[in-house]
Amino acid sequence: MIIGYHASHEQFPPSELLLYVRQAEDAGFQAIMTSDHITPWSERQGNSGNNWAWLGAALATTSLPFGSLAIPCGWRYHPVVLAHMVATIAEMFPDRLRWIAAGSGEAMNEHVVGRGWPVKPERNDRLIAGCEIIRRLLKGESVTDANPWFATEAARLWTLPSRPPAILGAALSPETAGWMGSWADGLITVHKPKDELSEMVARFEFGGGSDKPIAVQLQISWGRTEDEARHAAWDQWRVAAADLDCLANLRTPAEFDRETAEVEPQEMDNVIPLVTSGQTLLDLIADCRGCGVDEIYIHNVSRDQTGFMRFMAREVLPAAATTQ
Repeated sequence: MIIGYHASHEQFPPSELLLYVRQAEDAGFQAIMTSDHITPWSERQGNSGNNWAWLGAALATTSLPFGSLAIPCGWRYHPVVLAHMVATIAEMFPDRLRWIAAGSGEAMNEHVVGRGWPVKPERNDRLIAGCEIIRRLLKGESVTDANPWFATEAARLWTLPSRPPAILGAALSPETAGWMGSWADGLITVHKPKDELSEMVARFEFGGGSDKPIAVQLQISWGRTEDEARHAAWDQWRVAAADLDCLANLRTPAEFDRETAEVEPQEMDNVIPLVTSGQTLLDLIADCRGCGVDEIYIHNVSRDQTGFMRFMAREVLPAAATTQ
C-alpha cells in the first residue's frame, strides 16, 4: 500500500504547501494528492490557490509521484484546456503525475463562471464525455466532438507525455462507484466505516473495476490531546458533518458555514477520526488495507502540519512500512 500526504489548497497558501510537501517527503510519505478548488469549504480556511500552477513547482522541488483531482465537465475547464495542462505537466515530469481523479464537481467551484449548475444525471453525462475527450487527446488524436456542453473542433495536443496519467473516478456513493467501474482506470473515494468502504470497493469491482487500483483519502484530525484534535476538526473541517447533497450544491463558504453553524465540537467525533497516537492511525490504515485499498492519502485537517509530519515520521510511517 502506498501511504501518501494530501495537500489541502483550501487551508494553506500555495507557498506554504510547497514547504509541507517537502516535509512530507522527508517524513517518509510515498506520494502526494492535491485538491483542485477555486473556493474553500469555509471562510475559516481562507485559501484556494490554483492547483495546476502549483503542481509544476511542487513536482520540481520534490521527487515523489503526485495525483490530482480534476473536473473535466466544462465549467471552469473545457476538457481540451484541462488535457493541455495535464499533458504539459506529465511531459515535464515523466511518470510522476500518476493519476488525475475525475469527478462531477461541486457547485462551489463551478458556478463561478456563470454557466449554471445542472442536476446530477447531466453532470455525470458531462463527466464521461469530458473524460473521453481527454483520453483521446492524451493519445495524440485530433478530436472533434459536437456534444451539447463543450463542443470540440479539430483539437490536438502537440506536446504529449511518454505515458499519460491514469484517470480515476472520484465517487462518494456506492451507486457512483458502480457506474465508474466500467470506464474509469481506478477509484478514489473518502474514508468510511469499514463495512461502507467495503461496499464501495465491491460495487466498483462488480461494475467492471476488478483489478483496478483503489485509492482513499483519509481525513483525520491530529492533535497532542483529544481536545486539541477535536477543536481543530470543528474549526477547520466542520463541513464533514454536512450531507452529500449540501456538498454538491451549496455555492459559497458562507453557505457552508451557515449550514454547519449548529454543529457542536463533540459531533466531530462521529465524522472525523481524532488521532493522538500512532496506533490509532495504524489501525485506520489497516482497515483500509483490509478493504482492498492500494493507496491511502492522509489529510490532517488541523493547522499544525509541521507537528503532524514529525508525528508521522516518529510513530506511523516506520511502523506502517514493516507491515507492508
